[in-house]
Amino acid sequence: MIRKTRLLAPAALLLTVLAAGCTTAVSPTPPPPVDSHVAASPVPVTPAATYLAIGQDVRGTRVLKPSCAKGCVLSGDSTAILWHMTWQKWTAAEAVGTGTEELVDCTPNCAAGRQYKVAVRVTFSQPVKVCVDGGQRFWSRASFVYPNGLPTVFTGGDAPASPWNFASIKSAAATSCG
Repeated sequence: MIRKTRLLAPAALLLTVLAAGCTTAVSPTPPPPVDSHVAASPVPVTPAATYLAIGQDVRGTRVLKPSCAKGCVLSGDSTAILWHMTWQKWTAAEAVGTGTEELVDCTPNCAAGRQYKVAVRVTFSQPVKVCVDGGQRFWSRASFVYPNGLPTVFTGGDAPASPWNFASIKSAAATSCG
């Protein structure tokens, strides 16, 4: 069986190793992948930094102090996306920004739901260490304030969670550095 995995390296270097009939691509320390939805330039992996994991996928695209002009996906199903963000604060412990959040009402289902764009102030907090790329820190919680309120479709049980604990990131942190 031939298995190929492509990892990005500084000069698009791809080193292929042949072992026991398997072909595997290897790269020393790849930078985070580039996501076409993120306006910010990819940043080098820095152990002291705290990243936003796009779609809550710690092995996927990560951004540091993103502008989110083209969207930073918060949910794995793209039903919550940040747009046009301005970050007033981005430290290793907390990030605070304002902009627009696009929410999908998931009626009749998330794929066919209506999109709403609402003003938002978001605070990322509770960074956790996940052992990817030598150990990286990711935000594991987001809190939202909607200064102009939410559309009526987002009331009661349909209101977006705030705070929103990123369970997949917390789980990755709990199991990866053992």
